[in-house]
Amino acid sequence: MPATGTQPARQAFIGLGSNLKNPLYQIRRAISLLAALPDCRLIKQSSLYRSAPMGSVDQPDFINAVVHLQTTLMPHDLLRALLEIERRCGRIRTYPNAPRTLDLDLLLYDDLQCHEEGLTLPHPRMHERAFVLQPLMEIKQDCMIPGQGLVTGLLAACTEQRLECISTS
Repeated sequence: MPATGTQPARQAFIGLGSNLKNPLYQIRRAISLLAALPDCRLIKQSSLYRSAPMGSVDQPDFINAVVHLQTTLMPHDLLRALLEIERRCGRIRTYPNAPRTLDLDLLLYDDLQCHEEGLTLPHPRMHERAFVLQPLMEIKQDCMIPGQGLVTGLLAACTEQRLECISTS
């Protein structure tokens, strides 16, 4: 996807998670849907990982991944596209950290830092979550999270979190 005359291509990283209705299928389907988004190009996807739930822990394990997209969509437009994919995949928001068919998080958008209605970049808790940091590091080892530091150093602080690679990219 070349940059358009009005909007240059931006780098976006999306976190994926699922723990309901065949999570492996949900993640693979979501990656296909992300790759098919208009004005986006899938650059790279991570391996798939199994992780224990955080917060509300009385639920099944999650399958997680991260993808790198190149996009000419503005951040709010990309977020709307992610929410529409969640909806198409049966996501119902009942309570925070509830089990879900699909969760798509806009983790990073270039080096943008913002806190606006409905959008915080970088994603507010990504630097504390091995299930985000490990697949992100796999895609971009020298990744810097604005305001937090290098992914490699942040991941070292998450050693207590259970994470298992179940499928390589």
